[in-house]
Amino acid sequence: MEQAVAGAMGRVITAKDDGVISYADASTVKISYKNDQEAVFSVEKFKRSAQSTCYNQKVLVKTGERVKKGQVLIDGPATDTGELALGANVVVAYMSFDGLGYEDAIVISDRLVKDDVFTSINIEEYEASVVDTKLGPEETTRDIPNVGEEALRNLDENGIVVVGAEVAPNDILVGKIAPKGETELTAEERLLRAIFGEKAREVRDTSLRVPHGERGTIIDVSILDKEKGDEIEPGTNRKIIVKAAQMRKIVIGDKLAGRHGNKGVISKIMPASDMPYMPDGTIVDVIISPLS
Repeated sequence: MEQAVAGAMGRVITAKDDGVISYADASTVKISYKNDQEAVFSVEKFKRSAQSTCYNQKVLVKTGERVKKGQVLIDGPATDTGELALGANVVVAYMSFDGLGYEDAIVISDRLVKDDVFTSINIEEYEASVVDTKLGPEETTRDIPNVGEEALRNLDENGIVVVGAEVAPNDILVGKIAPKGETELTAEERLLRAIFGEKAREVRDTSLRVPHGERGTIIDVSILDKEKGDEIEPGTNRKIIVKAAQMRKIVIGDKLAGRHGNKGVISKIMPASDMPYMPDGTIVDVIISPLS
C-alpha cells in the first residue's frame, strides 16, 4: 500500500527499464536505457508548496550505477526508497496522566522537541510592490530615513535582502521609500536644514519587514521588472518576492495524528524525567487518554 500511494502521488521517479546512470548530482539525473534511449530528470530542491511546506527530492543513485526496471532513482518528500513514510515512530502510552489527556489532549516528552523528531521546515513568501503614487514613484534603496546601519546589515546596494541572511521579526527585507506631501517640518528636519542649508528629503519609509513572530533564513529572492518585460499588475513598476525557510519545532497547540484516524492537540510538554517509563526503562514519548 505504501509503495502504491507514493507512486500515485507522482513524487517518486523510477527507472522505466534497465539501464545505466550516465550522470547524477543533487539537481539532475541522466539515465541511458538498454534500448539506447536517454532520459533526464530534474530534482526539485527545497521548493515551496501551496501550503508553505518544504517540497524536497533526494537522489538515490550514483553516476555509473546499473539500475533495474522499477528501481527508485529520486525519492520524494514523505517517502523513503519509494514507499510512503509519514511522521516518525515514537513510544505511545494509552493511559491517564493527571487529567492532562482530557478529551483530545496529548502529553509529549521534551525529547521530541530537543531531538527535532517532529521539527518541520516551512517556507514563507513575502512580497513587496514598487508602485506609482500620486506624489511620484516608490523606489528601493538602502537610504531609508531614521534607520541605522545595523538595521541595513542584510541589504545589498539596492536595498534588497541577500540570500543566506538570517532574519528576525521587524528586520527589513526590502528597503523602500515613497514620496510624501508637504508637511510641517519636524525638529529633526529643521536641524538638517539648519546644518546643510537645504530641505530634508520628503520621503516616508514603506519598507517590507519580517512580521512579528516569524524568523528564518533567506533562500531565494526574485525580482519582476516591468521595464524588462515581466508581466505584473498595472501601476506596479517592480515586484520583489522573498522566500525564507523556517525551522518550526513542535509546540503546545500543535496537532498530532496516527495512521488510524486518531488525532489530538498537544496540551503539555513534559521533561523526559517526569514521563512514565516501561519495565525495561524505556521512557514514553507520547501519552494519549484511552477515552479520547
